[in-house]
Amino acid sequence: MNGGVNGVALTVFIIFFLAVTVMGFLAARWRRSESDSLDEWGLGGRSFGTWITWFLLGGDLYTAYTFVAVPAAIYAAGASGFFAVPYTILVYPLIFTFLPRLWSVSHKHGYVTTSDFVRGRFGSKGLSLAVAITGILATMPYIALQLVGIQAVLDVMGVGGGENTNWFVKDLPLLIAFGVLAAYTYSSGLRAPALIAFVKDGLIYLVIAVAIIYIPIKLGGFDDIFAAAGKKFEQLNPATGKPVGALAPGDAGHWTYATLALGSALALFMYPHSITATLSSKSRNVIRRNTTILPLYSLMLGLLALLGFMAIAAGIKVQNGQLAIPQLFEDMFPDWFTGVAFAAIGIGALVPAAIMSIAAANLFTRNIYKDFIKPDATPAQETKVSKLVSLLVKVGALAFVLTMDKTVAINFQLLGGIWILQTMPALVGGLFTRWFHRWALLAGWAVGMVYGTLAAYGVASPTQAHFGGSSDEIPGIGEIGYIGLTAFVMNVIVTVVLTFVLKAVKAPAGVDETSPEDYTADAGDKGVQQDLPVVGVGAGH
Repeated sequence: MNGGVNGVALTVFIIFFLAVTVMGFLAARWRRSESDSLDEWGLGGRSFGTWITWFLLGGDLYTAYTFVAVPAAIYAAGASGFFAVPYTILVYPLIFTFLPRLWSVSHKHGYVTTSDFVRGRFGSKGLSLAVAITGILATMPYIALQLVGIQAVLDVMGVGGGENTNWFVKDLPLLIAFGVLAAYTYSSGLRAPALIAFVKDGLIYLVIAVAIIYIPIKLGGFDDIFAAAGKKFEQLNPATGKPVGALAPGDAGHWTYATLALGSALALFMYPHSITATLSSKSRNVIRRNTTILPLYSLMLGLLALLGFMAIAAGIKVQNGQLAIPQLFEDMFPDWFTGVAFAAIGIGALVPAAIMSIAAANLFTRNIYKDFIKPDATPAQETKVSKLVSLLVKVGALAFVLTMDKTVAINFQLLGGIWILQTMPALVGGLFTRWFHRWALLAGWAVGMVYGTLAAYGVASPTQAHFGGSSDEIPGIGEIGYIGLTAFVMNVIVTVVLTFVLKAVKAPAGVDETSPEDYTADAGDKGVQQDLPVVGVGAGH
């Protein structure tokens, strides 16, 4: 790592950072109505069209985690880090089947969060509360991951000092970035990340296009890059006596790779921030179109992942794997373009962090504050509470970063994935059938949460005794697989079995406030729009 501060890169970074900060505050006046409702602050007035939604969802899903942690995983262990590429391909056919239905019923009933829908569908505030708490818990480490991404580029630029610097100086740049993010999110709500996403995605595509051509040319081509990576991964790990990685997963890693990809695909659109961006669109057809064009981001992700191999070929040596790609940019690019690349990573952290904090705040406001604390809260009071909670969520995420080992940043997000996946039976199941019993869903959720958390707690790594990874032995099979998917299967089994039992004893099922036509309604339609056929039990039964 270079000594001192890279002044040129830092200057370019600051210019872009200031520009998006100004945009963040100006966004408060963009497409704004006079309403004080949570729809306006937390969902952008539900007014975004295809392109704004595309950039917003892209900025939401392809984050600093994309730029930093995915290539870092490949840099450290090889092809096993590519799990992020197939899971982003798997996810879009899945969401095409249920997101339009969620948009329609949410638009019809004014639902702001997934917990709103669960409460209305199953008539259960307890189940709604469980989904809300899970969403908040899963979102905080995801926000933390974005802050780690900002800190990584600041460290490489020489801002904030090294690990031996006192904590205040070392973390001051991160605290400043946090303060700016908190301020414009409070002021502008979802409109701020929606506007900034245009800049963020434009920068990311520019940097990837340049990197995928320029860096291989400097390193002698992809043949040399893969040869250098293969040579590194053949080296033995002194702690385990096994190779440190592989260019392709070995037979022993197939279960881990496949279950992690599938589990991550199932979990991605359970996150509150994904749903918040979805519900901000103005029609169900906007959602359907976006599920067909969002895979363009997966092409970018596949190219981006190759940067991990390039870092190996370039001889990048870092103690913290999260610094590998920022250091690659620092070493390979001219200083001015290094600043552009770092700005792409930094802004790639601000956009999703803003959406995530808004989504978590909406969950608290609608499903904890309004449901249990102040049922008669006015729309203006809801908005005020959500603004304040969005600040508290960011503080919690910042504490997450400052108190946990940053070298395992990817595990922050994977732990959240284990939790959020347990809400899928209630959310997606509820969009297609009323057969599941609310108490069975709650029991299944509890089993999945407890098993997933305890199993993840028991996973050790060379750097930490607990939460050292997201894979463990699958009970009854003996293979190593993704803990979140194992917990999800347990969740579903408990839910199905208990549903049979509770229906047999005629336990009260709760009131469903939705009707079948709600799931196919569009904005402004008086009739019912045709939808994909639903196999099995009808949506309203």
